Amino acid sequence: MQFIPRAIRDTVLEAGRNFPAVVLTGPRRSGKTSLLRRLFPGASYVLLEDPDTQGRARSDPRGLLEEIRLPVLFDEIQNVPELFSYIRTRIDQNPRKMGQWLFTGSQEAPLMQHVSESMAGRAAILQLLPFSVAETDRVTLLLGGYPEALALPRGRGLWFSSYIQTYLERDVRSVINVRDLATFRRFLALLASRHGQILNKTDLAAPLGVSVPTVSDWLGILEITGQIILVPPYFENFGKRLIKSPKVYMGDPGLACYLLGINSQAELDRSPFLGPLFEGYVAAEILKSQANHGRRKELYHFRDQQGLEVDLLFPSGHGGLWMVECKASKTPKTAMAGPMGALRRSMGEKAAVRCAVVHRQSSTAPPSRVLAPGIEALDVRAFAGILGGEARRISEDRPRSPRKRNKGAFEKSKPQV
Repeated sequence: MQFIPRAIRDTVLEAGRNFPAVVLTGPRRSGKTSLLRRLFPGASYVLLEDPDTQGRARSDPRGLLEEIRLPVLFDEIQNVPELFSYIRTRIDQNPRKMGQWLFTGSQEAPLMQHVSESMAGRAAILQLLPFSVAETDRVTLLLGGYPEALALPRGRGLWFSSYIQTYLERDVRSVINVRDLATFRRFLALLASRHGQILNKTDLAAPLGVSVPTVSDWLGILEITGQIILVPPYFENFGKRLIKSPKVYMGDPGLACYLLGINSQAELDRSPFLGPLFEGYVAAEILKSQANHGRRKELYHFRDQQGLEVDLLFPSGHGGLWMVECKASKTPKTAMAGPMGALRRSMGEKAAVRCAVVHRQSSTAPPSRVLAPGIEALDVRAFAGILGGEARRISEDRPRSPRKRNKGAFEKSKPQV
């Protein structure tokens, strides 16, 4: 597949200009290594999944680091996190040289623990998720956004099967000792069937014959490896009794479709899971936009005990709030906006709220239109485009780092544009 520019590109390059180290996390096979090698073509490359390299890094870390020409890219640094302590010493010897140390990692929480302990203030931490709708029109609800699934759409089933058997199960084994991988695979399929629902761990544990703490451990593994999205409830003083549990989504819609046995667009269109799958698709697009522009991931849902529900809420720029209803229909209707209108009224007239019904694309309908006073209808691609523009404006409004840098080291690896 021809290289597709990533929306996070400028954020990564800015990080390289302002920090000695850049750590790029994200799910396996999301394109982290390809992106960094393209943005920093002059960097040395060290793969820390190679057993010989791992052994050398553990037995003689100083010797390894002294042999490497800077800048350098360490791929899958979570395999030898103890290197961070030695790299910190090297950074502190020449703290004004920026963009010298590049890292990728696939297990966010354990990796971040080592980064926070050893690299605080020295490393920019970013996350690369699979392709978004805003980056390429190849991304669909059926295929998802993983680069290899998009490159070979006819082989998507085999690719997702291999992904689960190799990468996911390997990550699971490296984080926690799962004795019965067959049960874990059943757990993945069961979790996919709860896509878009309020998380109920007891409901997941009972059919599998495992304990609730085991389910909690497995959910934690999937979250730190970027495979699921947990969306917490939105709390404000509305004078309402709220549902306080998170919603759960598979992180990639293509993987969710595979786990649900959906293999074609026709099957997807007939599936009872179409609505929840589309909702998760939109949720993933919001998080991708935030991550691509170096923003904190903030996404919520709202449901009270009287049945008022709004699918997704998240902050917009300058203190505002987005409310989004996700509809798999291609024909948005005014009634779909009812819950957002009710919640917005309960927040008061002064609240800066933007409301949208996000729906599937139609070849015969405009990508955006006014649905009701203060509420717009947007197809998913138009919505993703608006998010990207809004995120860029917020990023441009952020104060730039006052750090001075050594230009020569970074400019050597900066690509021609």
